[in-house]
Amino acid sequence: MELRVQDIGEQGLLKRVQAFCPSTFASELGEALSVGDDAAVLPTEPGKSLVVTSDVLVDGVHFSDSTTPPESAGWRAAAANLSDLAAMGASPLGITVGLGLPGDVLVSWVERLYVGMTDCLRRYNTVIVGGDICRSPVITVSITALGQVDPTRVIRRSTAQPGDAIVVTGYHGSSRAGLELLLHPEVEPELEGRASLIHAHQYPNPRLDVLPPFPCAGMDSSDGVADAVLQLCQASGVGARLDRQRIPIHPALRNWASPEQAMQWALYGGEDFELVLCLPKESAQELVKQSGEGSAIVGTITSNPEVRVVDSTGEYSDQILTLEEGFQHFKSE
Repeated sequence: MELRVQDIGEQGLLKRVQAFCPSTFASELGEALSVGDDAAVLPTEPGKSLVVTSDVLVDGVHFSDSTTPPESAGWRAAAANLSDLAAMGASPLGITVGLGLPGDVLVSWVERLYVGMTDCLRRYNTVIVGGDICRSPVITVSITALGQVDPTRVIRRSTAQPGDAIVVTGYHGSSRAGLELLLHPEVEPELEGRASLIHAHQYPNPRLDVLPPFPCAGMDSSDGVADAVLQLCQASGVGARLDRQRIPIHPALRNWASPEQAMQWALYGGEDFELVLCLPKESAQELVKQSGEGSAIVGTITSNPEVRVVDSTGEYSDQILTLEEGFQHFKSE
Protein backbone atom coordinates (compact mmCIF):
# COMPACT_ATOMS: atom_id res chain seq x y z
CA MET A 1 0.00 0.00 0.00
CA GLU A 2 1.27 3.47 -0.90
CA LEU A 3 2.13 5.63 2.10
CA ARG A 4 0.12 8.82 2.60
CA VAL A 5 1.49 11.97 4.21
CA GLN A 6 -0.68 11.43 7.27
CA ASP A 7 0.88 7.98 7.72
CA ILE A 8 4.36 9.38 8.35
CA GLY A 9 3.46 12.79 9.81
CA GLU A 10 5.25 16.12 9.61
CA GLN A 11 8.61 14.98 10.98
CA GLY A 12 8.65 11.88 8.81
CA LEU A 13 7.87 13.93 5.72
CA LEU A 14 10.58 16.47 6.56
CA LYS A 15 13.16 13.70 6.78
CA ARG A 16 12.15 12.43 3.34
CA VAL A 17 12.27 15.80 1.57
CA GLN A 18 15.53 16.77 3.31
CA ALA A 19 17.08 13.76 1.57
CA PHE A 20 16.86 15.84 -1.63
CA CYS A 21 19.11 18.49 -0.03
CA PRO A 22 22.73 17.60 0.83
CA SER A 23 23.01 17.68 4.63
CA THR A 24 26.36 19.43 4.24
CA PHE A 25 28.02 20.78 1.14
CA ALA A 26 30.81 23.19 0.33
CA SER A 27 30.26 26.64 -1.11
CA GLU A 28 32.54 28.41 -3.56
CA LEU A 29 33.89 30.35 -0.60
CA GLY A 30 34.94 27.12 1.11
CA GLU A 31 32.35 27.32 3.90
CA ALA A 32 30.15 24.35 4.79
CA LEU A 33 26.40 24.85 4.38
CA SER A 34 23.89 22.69 6.24
CA VAL A 35 20.18 21.89 6.18
CA GLY A 36 17.99 21.59 9.26
CA ASP A 37 18.26 24.90 11.13
CA ASP A 38 15.60 27.63 11.32
CA ALA A 39 16.96 29.16 8.12
CA ALA A 40 19.56 28.59 5.40
CA VAL A 41 22.87 30.45 5.65
CA LEU A 42 24.52 31.22 2.30
CA PRO A 43 27.99 32.83 2.21
CA THR A 44 28.04 35.76 -0.22
CA GLU A 45 31.43 37.36 0.36
CA PRO A 46 34.09 37.21 3.08
CA GLY A 47 32.66 38.44 6.39
CA LYS A 48 29.00 38.27 5.34
CA SER A 49 26.37 35.55 4.93
CA LEU A 50 22.84 35.73 3.55
CA VAL A 51 20.15 34.06 5.69
CA VAL A 52 17.00 32.83 3.93
CA THR A 53 13.85 31.36 5.47
CA SER A 54 10.35 30.58 4.17
CA ASP A 55 7.07 30.03 5.96
CA VAL A 56 3.54 29.25 4.77
CA LEU A 57 0.39 30.22 6.66
CA VAL A 58 -2.98 28.80 5.64
CA ASP A 59 -6.46 30.01 6.53
CA GLY A 60 -8.09 27.54 8.90
CA VAL A 61 -4.74 26.11 10.01
CA HIS A 62 -2.70 29.10 11.20
CA PHE A 63 -5.38 31.78 11.45
CA SER A 64 -9.13 32.25 11.19
CA ASP A 65 -11.63 35.11 11.22
CA SER A 66 -12.86 34.07 14.67
CA THR A 67 -9.47 34.59 16.35
CA THR A 68 -7.35 36.61 13.93
CA PRO A 69 -8.35 39.88 12.27
CA PRO A 70 -6.45 40.46 9.01
CA GLU A 71 -4.04 42.93 10.65
CA SER A 72 -3.10 40.22 13.16
CA ALA A 73 -2.77 37.56 10.43
CA GLY A 74 -0.35 39.85 8.61
CA TRP A 75 1.61 40.68 11.74
CA ARG A 76 1.89 36.99 12.71
CA ALA A 77 3.00 36.01 9.20
CA ALA A 78 5.81 38.56 9.27
CA ALA A 79 6.73 37.81 12.88
CA ALA A 80 7.05 34.06 12.25
CA ASN A 81 9.66 34.67 9.56
CA LEU A 82 11.53 37.35 11.47
CA SER A 83 11.66 34.96 14.41
CA ASP A 84 13.46 32.40 12.23
CA LEU A 85 16.05 35.06 11.35
CA ALA A 86 16.49 35.89 15.04
CA ALA A 87 16.95 32.17 15.73
CA MET A 88 19.96 32.22 13.37
CA GLY A 89 21.46 35.37 14.91
CA ALA A 90 20.65 37.35 11.76
CA SER A 91 19.44 40.90 11.16
CA PRO A 92 16.54 41.25 8.66
CA LEU A 93 16.97 42.77 5.19
CA GLY A 94 13.47 42.33 3.74
CA ILE A 95 10.70 39.88 2.87
CA THR A 96 8.83 38.72 -0.21
CA VAL A 97 5.15 37.79 0.01
CA GLY A 98 3.36 35.13 -2.02
CA LEU A 99 -0.41 35.41 -1.65
CA GLY A 100 -2.99 32.86 -2.76
CA LEU A 101 -6.59 34.14 -2.67
CA PRO A 102 -10.12 33.04 -3.58
CA GLY A 103 -11.72 35.59 -5.89
CA ASP A 104 -14.43 36.59 -3.37
CA VAL A 105 -12.01 37.87 -0.72
CA LEU A 106 -12.61 41.55 0.06
CA VAL A 107 -9.94 43.94 -1.19
CA SER A 108 -10.11 45.68 2.19
CA TRP A 109 -9.20 42.35 3.88
CA VAL A 110 -6.06 42.10 1.74
CA GLU A 111 -5.11 45.71 2.46
CA ARG A 112 -5.55 45.16 6.19
CA LEU A 113 -3.38 42.02 5.95
CA TYR A 114 -0.58 44.12 4.44
CA VAL A 115 -1.08 46.83 7.08
CA GLY A 116 -0.38 44.19 9.73
CA MET A 117 2.70 42.92 7.93
CA THR A 118 4.17 46.38 7.39
CA ASP A 119 3.41 47.45 10.98
CA CYS A 120 5.44 44.46 12.23
CA LEU A 121 8.25 44.97 9.73
CA ARG A 122 8.51 48.69 10.44
CA ARG A 123 9.27 47.91 14.07
CA TYR A 124 12.43 46.11 12.89
CA ASN A 125 13.38 48.52 10.07
CA THR A 126 12.41 45.96 7.44
CA VAL A 127 10.30 46.19 4.25
CA ILE A 128 8.43 44.09 1.70
CA VAL A 129 10.67 43.85 -1.38
CA GLY A 130 8.53 41.76 -3.73
CA GLY A 131 6.24 38.77 -4.11
CA ASP A 132 3.44 37.23 -6.13
CA ILE A 133 -0.35 36.86 -6.09
CA CYS A 134 -2.41 34.04 -7.56
CA ARG A 135 -5.88 32.48 -7.36
CA SER A 136 -6.31 29.78 -4.72
CA PRO A 137 -9.25 27.89 -3.17
CA VAL A 138 -8.02 28.95 0.29
CA ILE A 139 -6.18 32.02 1.58
CA THR A 140 -2.46 31.20 1.75
CA VAL A 141 0.32 33.55 2.80
CA SER A 142 3.83 32.40 1.85
CA ILE A 143 6.71 34.57 3.02
CA THR A 144 10.42 34.38 2.32
CA ALA A 145 12.55 36.47 4.66
CA LEU A 146 16.11 37.58 3.92
CA GLY A 147 18.65 38.45 6.57
CA GLN A 148 22.35 38.96 7.09
CA VAL A 149 24.72 37.57 9.71
CA ASP A 150 28.40 37.58 10.58
CA PRO A 151 29.47 34.00 9.79
CA THR A 152 31.13 33.74 13.21
CA ARG A 153 27.84 34.60 14.93
CA VAL A 154 25.51 32.10 13.22
CA ILE A 155 23.31 30.26 15.75
CA ARG A 156 23.03 26.55 14.94
CA ARG A 157 20.94 23.77 16.45
CA SER A 158 23.84 21.35 16.32
CA THR A 159 26.40 22.98 18.64
CA ALA A 160 24.95 22.46 22.14
CA GLN A 161 27.43 20.94 24.56
CA PRO A 162 26.98 19.01 27.84
CA GLY A 163 27.12 21.51 30.69
CA ASP A 164 25.60 24.37 28.67
CA ALA A 165 22.85 26.32 30.39
CA ILE A 166 19.49 26.45 28.57
CA VAL A 167 18.00 29.95 28.33
CA VAL A 168 14.51 30.93 27.24
CA THR A 169 14.04 34.62 26.42
CA GLY A 170 10.50 35.16 27.73
CA TYR A 171 7.15 33.77 28.89
CA HIS A 172 5.76 30.59 27.36
CA GLY A 173 2.21 29.32 27.04
CA SER A 174 0.81 32.83 26.64
CA SER A 175 -0.04 32.51 22.95
CA ARG A 176 -1.85 29.21 23.47
CA ALA A 177 -3.76 30.70 26.40
CA GLY A 178 -4.67 33.74 24.30
CA LEU A 179 -6.01 31.47 21.56
CA GLU A 180 -8.14 29.62 24.11
CA LEU A 181 -9.61 32.90 25.36
CA LEU A 182 -10.38 33.99 21.79
CA LEU A 183 -12.06 30.68 20.98
CA HIS A 184 -14.10 30.84 24.19
CA PRO A 185 -14.83 34.52 24.92
CA GLU A 186 -17.20 33.53 27.72
CA VAL A 187 -14.23 32.14 29.71
CA GLU A 188 -12.82 34.41 32.44
CA PRO A 189 -14.13 37.72 31.00
CA GLU A 190 -12.80 39.59 34.05
CA LEU A 191 -9.40 37.86 34.12
CA GLU A 192 -6.64 40.30 35.03
CA GLY A 193 -4.08 40.15 32.26
CA ARG A 194 -6.56 38.70 29.74
CA ALA A 195 -5.65 41.36 27.16
CA SER A 196 -1.94 40.53 27.54
CA LEU A 197 -2.53 36.86 26.77
CA ILE A 198 -4.66 37.66 23.72
CA HIS A 199 -2.08 40.17 22.51
CA ALA A 200 0.64 37.52 22.87
CA HIS A 201 -1.30 35.33 20.43
CA GLN A 202 -2.31 37.98 17.91
CA TYR A 203 0.80 40.18 17.92
CA PRO A 204 3.91 38.18 18.96
CA ASN A 205 7.27 39.93 18.99
CA PRO A 206 10.19 38.11 17.31
CA ARG A 207 13.28 38.44 19.48
CA LEU A 208 15.52 40.34 17.12
CA ASP A 209 16.55 42.36 20.17
CA VAL A 210 18.37 39.26 21.46
CA LEU A 211 21.37 38.69 19.21
CA PRO A 212 23.99 37.13 21.51
CA PRO A 213 27.52 38.55 21.09
CA PHE A 214 28.99 35.12 21.89
CA PRO A 215 28.71 31.68 20.28
CA CYS A 216 25.67 29.58 21.24
CA ALA A 217 23.31 26.92 19.95
CA GLY A 218 19.62 27.69 19.60
CA MET A 219 16.35 28.00 17.73
CA ASP A 220 13.04 29.74 18.21
CA SER A 221 10.13 28.34 20.24
CA SER A 222 7.47 28.58 17.53
CA ASP A 223 6.34 25.04 18.42
CA GLY A 224 6.90 25.30 22.18
CA VAL A 225 9.73 24.87 24.66
CA ALA A 226 9.59 21.07 24.50
CA ASP A 227 9.91 20.99 20.71
CA ALA A 228 12.79 23.47 20.73
CA VAL A 229 14.80 21.62 23.38
CA LEU A 230 14.14 18.25 21.74
CA GLN A 231 15.16 19.51 18.30
CA LEU A 232 18.32 21.09 19.71
CA CYS A 233 19.26 17.92 21.57
CA GLN A 234 18.57 15.73 18.55
CA ALA A 235 20.70 17.92 16.27
CA SER A 236 23.53 18.13 18.82
CA GLY A 237 23.49 14.49 19.97
CA VAL A 238 22.88 15.46 23.61
CA GLY A 239 20.08 15.47 26.19
CA ALA A 240 18.67 17.99 28.65
CA ARG A 241 17.39 18.38 32.17
CA LEU A 242 14.79 21.14 32.64
CA ASP A 243 13.54 22.49 35.98
CA ARG A 244 9.74 22.77 35.95
CA GLN A 245 9.82 25.65 38.45
CA ARG A 246 12.08 27.78 36.27
CA ILE A 247 10.06 27.69 33.03
CA PRO A 248 8.67 31.25 32.76
CA ILE A 249 4.87 31.47 32.67
CA HIS A 250 2.97 34.77 32.59
CA PRO A 251 1.33 35.67 35.94
CA ALA A 252 -2.10 35.96 34.26
CA LEU A 253 -1.80 32.38 33.00
CA ARG A 254 -0.66 31.13 36.40
CA ASN A 255 -3.66 32.83 38.03
CA TRP A 256 -6.13 31.36 35.54
CA ALA A 257 -5.08 27.85 34.54
CA SER A 258 -4.15 24.91 36.73
CA PRO A 259 -0.39 24.37 37.16
CA GLU A 260 -0.65 21.26 34.97
CA GLN A 261 -2.49 23.07 32.17
CA ALA A 262 -0.18 26.08 32.27
CA MET A 263 2.87 23.83 32.07
CA GLN A 264 1.40 21.82 29.19
CA TRP A 265 0.79 25.02 27.20
CA ALA A 266 4.28 26.32 28.03
CA LEU A 267 5.91 23.10 26.85
CA TYR A 268 3.74 22.29 23.84
CA GLY A 269 1.45 25.26 23.07
CA GLY A 270 3.77 27.01 20.61
CA GLU A 271 3.66 30.35 18.78
CA ASP A 272 5.29 32.35 21.56
CA PHE A 273 8.21 33.06 19.15
CA GLU A 274 10.81 33.39 21.88
CA LEU A 275 14.33 31.96 21.61
CA VAL A 276 15.74 28.86 23.30
CA LEU A 277 19.54 29.13 23.52
CA CYS A 278 22.30 26.87 24.88
CA LEU A 279 25.55 28.45 26.07
CA PRO A 280 28.03 28.42 28.98
CA LYS A 281 26.54 29.40 32.35
CA GLU A 282 28.33 32.74 32.79
CA SER A 283 27.32 33.89 29.32
CA ALA A 284 23.79 32.61 29.95
CA GLN A 285 23.47 34.69 33.11
CA GLU A 286 24.59 37.79 31.21
CA LEU A 287 22.12 37.05 28.41
CA VAL A 288 19.21 36.69 30.83
CA LYS A 289 19.96 40.13 32.27
CA GLN A 290 19.85 41.62 28.77
CA SER A 291 16.74 39.81 27.55
CA GLY A 292 14.06 41.37 29.72
CA GLU A 293 10.96 40.16 31.50
CA GLY A 294 10.38 36.42 31.66
CA SER A 295 13.86 35.41 30.51
CA ALA A 296 15.41 32.63 32.57
CA ILE A 297 17.89 29.78 32.74
CA VAL A 298 15.59 26.76 32.73
CA GLY A 299 17.96 23.81 32.65
CA THR A 300 21.20 22.19 31.55
CA ILE A 301 22.40 20.22 28.54
CA THR A 302 23.46 16.68 29.48
CA SER A 303 25.43 13.89 27.81
CA ASN A 304 22.52 11.49 28.44
CA PRO A 305 20.30 11.83 25.32
CA GLU A 306 17.08 11.81 27.38
CA VAL A 307 15.17 15.11 27.72
CA ARG A 308 13.63 15.23 31.18
CA VAL A 309 11.62 17.81 33.16
CA VAL A 310 12.24 17.61 36.90
CA ASP A 311 10.58 19.46 39.76
CA SER A 312 13.00 20.99 42.26
CA THR A 313 10.22 21.13 44.89
CA GLY A 314 9.47 17.41 44.63
CA GLU A 315 5.74 18.03 44.11
CA TYR A 316 5.61 16.61 40.58
CA SER A 317 7.11 13.45 39.12
CA ASP A 318 9.76 13.66 36.40
CA GLN A 319 8.41 14.01 32.85
CA ILE A 320 10.10 12.67 29.72
CA LEU A 321 9.53 14.99 26.76
CA THR A 322 8.74 13.72 23.26
CA LEU A 323 8.08 15.34 19.90
CA GLU A 324 4.93 13.27 19.47
CA GLU A 325 3.04 15.15 22.18
CA GLY A 326 3.26 18.56 20.52
CA PHE A 327 1.47 19.91 17.46
CA GLN A 328 2.46 18.21 14.21
CA HIS A 329 0.98 18.84 10.77
CA PHE A 330 -0.68 15.70 9.36
CA LYS A 331 -0.83 14.01 12.80
CA SER A 332 -3.72 11.54 12.96
CA GLU A 333 -6.52 12.64 15.26
